Amino acid sequence: MESWSVQQVCNWLKQRNLGELVPKFREEEISGAALLALNDRMVQQLVKKIGHQAVLMDLIKKYQQQKSGLESLMYCYETASQKFPEVINGKNLKSFFARHKMLQWASSYVLPDFPYDVKCILAEKKCPDHSMRIRIIEFLQADMTKYLEGSLYPNSQQYNIVVNALLQAYPFLDEDGNGFLLWKRALKDRFKYVRRPIEDDEQVLRNKCKFGHRRGQSRKSSFAENTLDDVRGRVEEETLHLKGSAMDLHIKWLNREYMKTQRNWEEVDNRMNATIEIRRKMISNKAPLKDVLRTFPFLRCPYQLFREFQLLTHMDIYKKTVEILEIHSENILSLYVVRNNPINTMLQENLKQHTEEDVLKYMKMTAACLLLPEVFGDDSSLFAAVNEEVKAVTPVLEVKNPFNMNSCEFSLYIEREELAQLDDCSMALAALVAAFHVFDIPCPKRIHRTLKFLESLVFEVRSPASLP
Repeated sequence: MESWSVQQVCNWLKQRNLGELVPKFREEEISGAALLALNDRMVQQLVKKIGHQAVLMDLIKKYQQQKSGLESLMYCYETASQKFPEVINGKNLKSFFARHKMLQWASSYVLPDFPYDVKCILAEKKCPDHSMRIRIIEFLQADMTKYLEGSLYPNSQQYNIVVNALLQAYPFLDEDGNGFLLWKRALKDRFKYVRRPIEDDEQVLRNKCKFGHRRGQSRKSSFAENTLDDVRGRVEEETLHLKGSAMDLHIKWLNREYMKTQRNWEEVDNRMNATIEIRRKMISNKAPLKDVLRTFPFLRCPYQLFREFQLLTHMDIYKKTVEILEIHSENILSLYVVRNNPINTMLQENLKQHTEEDVLKYMKMTAACLLLPEVFGDDSSLFAAVNEEVKAVTPVLEVKNPFNMNSCEFSLYIEREELAQLDDCSMALAALVAAFHVFDIPCPKRIHRTLKFLESLVFEVRSPASLP
């Protein structure tokens, strides 16, 4: 708090329902250091209402007590470590201060100073659109990382503190009572996205294996993360999530709407947003895919599949896939390894029958898409079944008459059942990649290199996998 600017002090006042004091504090240029130096007489001069005086003095007093408590803890620790060096070690110190660090978070967290365009939307009390939500989440994630001194692993209680601060400052973001869960999930997903390059690092993976972590297995929480407060926070989240029959009403509405020919897509989006927490919980708990699709049938629609992927990763999978095929199709078709492939032969025969530039481009993109596994030496039967029966259980494409403009068909299959029909090769490839992420399906080893290449381009990895 000592290093706060005047603006941060003003934000802190607003979060504690003391917004009336902001003009005076700005006029007197009260920074964090000045705030802690205020005495009773100064507070009486600054603040007219006795109630506000009492609240402000109480907040300052509590912070000073915590600060002095931490200093005394440090003194006790240093004294004890000198007398009993064999008892006091680094692990004890970590657990010794874990609880106190959480109290510091609760009392000192202040929302970041958002960019101008975000401030304008929030000042108008408008619910932000998807791109603006991402902007807000990105700034919150960066700010939390600063408070965590560079760590990318907040615990549940810290997520709760930040989301509560956001909703207290801007109550209109609490959409029909579901805002807390949605913003918390988005913030968690942002941290996962930021951690992705780190967790894929070979040294990190070696360290995980060294200490008993297996690929595909969720990381066990450390003792510090499983504190009583953390467990209580998760229980409260579950209670809030399951309270009442709101989720049941949303799910019933979605099932009824799915049976209609004319659908209210805007309301579908809203209801899918409201139910994302229970949906992700079903999938992470390995509920059968049939049950997930029976509960949320709109995941069969390519648009909703792509939208779910974007909510999880903040990436437009369809747009990225179109770019990948447009950029790499010519290079793929020119590779020696695919020259004598039956799909390439079929392409060359069909190219002779057409002259329209758009048709030729479409055919080349389709062929490049289907030839990707051949390029990387993977099993093409786990990627696409061209004019034959689907045999793979994992997500796979069924393609019929790929170069016939009048009768070509693309479908996505999972567990040998059709999930969705798709318009073209770009949508098919996007749906295939999205399905692995949305339904949390492990990637088969025999198709791993192909999907790794696609994902590195979709997620804009700094050093993406390249064509052989």
